[in-house]
Amino acid sequence: MNPPHESAVQFHDMHPPVEDLRAEVLHGLARRPRRIPPKFFYDRRGSELFEAITETPEYYPTRTELGLLETHGEAMAGLLGRGGVLVELGSGSSRKIRLLLDALRPALYMPLDISRDFLLDAAGELAREYPGIRVHAACVDYSRGLALPGLPEGLPRAAFFPGSSIGNFEPGQARQLLTHVARALGPGGRLVIGVDLQKDPAILNAAYNDAAGVTAAFNRNLLVRINRELGADFDLAHFHHRAFYAPGPGRVEMHLVSDCLQQVRVAGHSFHFEAGESIHTESSYKYSVAGFQVLAGEAGFAPLAVWTDRDDLFSVHCLEVTG
Repeated sequence: MNPPHESAVQFHDMHPPVEDLRAEVLHGLARRPRRIPPKFFYDRRGSELFEAITETPEYYPTRTELGLLETHGEAMAGLLGRGGVLVELGSGSSRKIRLLLDALRPALYMPLDISRDFLLDAAGELAREYPGIRVHAACVDYSRGLALPGLPEGLPRAAFFPGSSIGNFEPGQARQLLTHVARALGPGGRLVIGVDLQKDPAILNAAYNDAAGVTAAFNRNLLVRINRELGADFDLAHFHHRAFYAPGPGRVEMHLVSDCLQQVRVAGHSFHFEAGESIHTESSYKYSVAGFQVLAGEAGFAPLAVWTDRDDLFSVHCLEVTG
């Protein structure tokens, strides 16, 4: 059922229940090393902070990808095909999709995001801006599978996965997610996906440690959410943000590091932290163009085109389902 203020949007609310958050947080804190999935960053405040990260001078991915979309959007739209269904994974504020919608003009647009309120606001704006395009929004955890409710049969399907969010998945998980996307699109379906490239570690370390501290606030907001929704007692003053490039696995890691010996209670469970012990909150894998195309091929995609900026910071791929 649509909220009254977003009546132009067909809204499918499959937001994960708080029990999912509780189960995954408790499991992640009990393991060694401790880890909490990055999808839980994105409550409303987390989504707002991420948008602020994209405006920092150190964070190159968003502006670089936008530049590629502005320059090559018509070519991308030509490969995706006009008049069909366009699905966007992790839509966020939907700034990038406007460049494709202007060129593509699909019959139906479906943004998928785990942040319910942020998704509603963004989908409502797009429905008002593009009255000729039907907007079906789905609040869903697509890391667990790809549900596309209410899509009409008989229309070609394409997908857009911006921001190099694929890098937040371990390679095996990324392959599995891309396999789900391929199955949802069907043979001949096409995907445009942003992929961050391997580069000088100094650029990466700066991008995830901005001088204004926005990324640090984004990271710590995960503890704010856990305190609020799970009745936890994390003391934010005793956890600090740490991010660094790990050359072995080829990824940036983000951690929340305990400053002292302390006990934390979460949903009735107690966890002991040593000074210097961390919670691994995000990985962001960086790929070569060829390396990502191999991964996509294992998931059932063939490369059609790839666009990179002149500094080889970022890539946007167009892939086609082969099976």
